[in-house]
Amino acid sequence: MKVAICGGTGFIGQAMSEKWIAEGHEVLVVTRSRPASEDQTELERSITYVTWDEMEQQPERLEGLDALINLAGSSLSQRWTEAAKKSILSSRLQTVEAVARLMARLSSPPPVVIQASAMAIYGTSDTETFDESSPARVMDFPSRVVQAWEEAADGIEAERLVKLRISVVLGQDGGAFPKMILPYKLGIGGKIGSGRQWMSWIHLQDMVSLIEFCITRSDISGPVNAASPHPVTNDEFGRTAGSVYHRPHWLPVPGFALKALLGELSMILLDGQRVIPMKAERHGFHFRYPELKEALQELKQQ
Repeated sequence: MKVAICGGTGFIGQAMSEKWIAEGHEVLVVTRSRPASEDQTELERSITYVTWDEMEQQPERLEGLDALINLAGSSLSQRWTEAAKKSILSSRLQTVEAVARLMARLSSPPPVVIQASAMAIYGTSDTETFDESSPARVMDFPSRVVQAWEEAADGIEAERLVKLRISVVLGQDGGAFPKMILPYKLGIGGKIGSGRQWMSWIHLQDMVSLIEFCITRSDISGPVNAASPHPVTNDEFGRTAGSVYHRPHWLPVPGFALKALLGELSMILLDGQRVIPMKAERHGFHFRYPELKEALQELKQQ
């Protein structure tokens, strides 16, 4: 299999590259700049790097792909100033538009494009459950970003387009998990805000497997929720983390304190959504880590 990963130097992209290189696949990573040759790891030496400018100027370098995965976009984990909001949105739209231009210029385009999206498309709720049939709800900055992101993705001309609505990805080498688990390692963990807000999550290994599943299953297209079948509340996450790491779950973080510290960004921690992977399960995808406790136990062993 020959695959290209736009934004492939990130947390999820690196995990995919490592797995696919080990299995003998050809991996191209589209990135702003390639790593210096003298500093490259063994994995990086096995990857073909293409810059965004090279992709624009030499699209033939991406001919004959079996799949293209676009994960590129600025992180939401920054203070949401007006300038940051503009950068977060434009980074997503620009990379999607670059992929759309590439697909239109290839004589042998990949049969499937996996386009990153996010569970924020559903808005937030303490009581509702969302699956792929749930309507998009624009009610805050993240949901506005994701709606615009998915609308831009509709401009990609592909035989099959999968919009992967990604939840919180749990892994030791990046993403939110190292920061989430740190208070428990220090013995000062506790619920955030009310603790009733839902947290939809997925183990990194399942994230990578689900992307591969979507590539190989020709009957999957459109929105796909990348989330475990068993979301938890914030309080339940904390109690499970405390149990696995043998640390107390006792020191609550008041919502007003988070709002004062993080501003509008605090809503990511104080609001949530209960998202289930109806389409993945209906097509027979098997989650290796469907329950939070076993996922945390595996991460602890790393």
